[in-house]
Amino acid sequence: MPNLTYEISETTLDKIKMNLLYISQGVYGNDWHSSMHTHHCTELFYVTRGTGLFQTEGGTTTLHEDDLMIVNPNVSHTEIGIKGEIFEYIVLGFEGMEFYNADFNQHIQVFQANYQDYKHEILFYLKTLLLEAKNKDQHYKELCQNLLEILMINIIRRSNIQLTVSPSQKVNKECIFVENYINDHYKENITLDQLAELAYVNKYYLAHTFKKQKGISPINYLLEKRIEEAKYLLKTTNLSVNEIGRIVGFSSQSYFAQSFKRALGKTPLEFRKSKSETE
Repeated sequence: MPNLTYEISETTLDKIKMNLLYISQGVYGNDWHSSMHTHHCTELFYVTRGTGLFQTEGGTTTLHEDDLMIVNPNVSHTEIGIKGEIFEYIVLGFEGMEFYNADFNQHIQVFQANYQDYKHEILFYLKTLLLEAKNKDQHYKELCQNLLEILMINIIRRSNIQLTVSPSQKVNKECIFVENYINDHYKENITLDQLAELAYVNKYYLAHTFKKQKGISPINYLLEKRIEEAKYLLKTTNLSVNEIGRIVGFSSQSYFAQSFKRALGKTPLEFRKSKSETE
C-alpha cells in the first residue's frame, strides 16, 4: 500500500490567542438561586445532568442535559434552578474570543446548541480541563490552553450555525478572580485587604482596576451581591430582617438597614411589605 501524504493548509484559528481564566463544576439543588451578572470574558456553560433555566435580558431558556451555552462578554445573565430538579454543569471563562453569526455578520449575545450526539468528545475535553486545573501538574497551563483551542474548534465544527471569532478586550485575571470569589463567598466577612492578599496584588491597584473593568469598587460589588440575596430572602421566606441581614453577611442590623435603604430607597421591612401587596 503506498504512503499517503496530506498537506495541512493554513487556518485563521491558529492566530487567535485564547486564554483560559477559570473552570469549575456546579451541582445545584432546590435551594439554589443566582442573580443577574456579567463577565468581561466569554463564558461557556455545558449541562452535564438535569434541567435548569438560563436567563438573559432577552428572555429565559430551559436547558437540558448536553445543552451548551456560550455567553459573549458583558452580557447580563444568570442560571436558575427548577424545584425538584438537579442541575449540574461545567462552566469555564476565557478571553481572546467572541462569537458572531457569520451568515449575517452580526454580533450575538449567546449561542445555544445541544451536543448529545457529540457529548463524549465535548465532555472529554471539559473533564480533562477540570482535572488539569485541579491537579496543576507540570506544564498544565500549556496543556489547558491547547485543550481549550481544540474544544472550541470542535464546537464550531459541530455548530448548526456558522460562527466566526474575533479577539475580545483584554481581561484582568485578578479582577476575574475577585469577582468569582465574591460571588461564592459574599456571606462571609470580606475586606479589601483580604481580597488583595488572595489575588496577590496591592489593594489600591485592585480597587482601581476592578472599578475600571466593572464600573464599581470591589466592596460595593460585595454590597450589591448581599442586597440581591437579601431581596430574594425577603420575598420568598418568613425569616426576620435580623436573620436575613446576618445570613447574607452584614455585621449588624443597622448596617444592613442603612445599606438596603441606600440602594433601594426602602428599608427591608418596607420592601417586604411592598412586594407582598403586589402579589
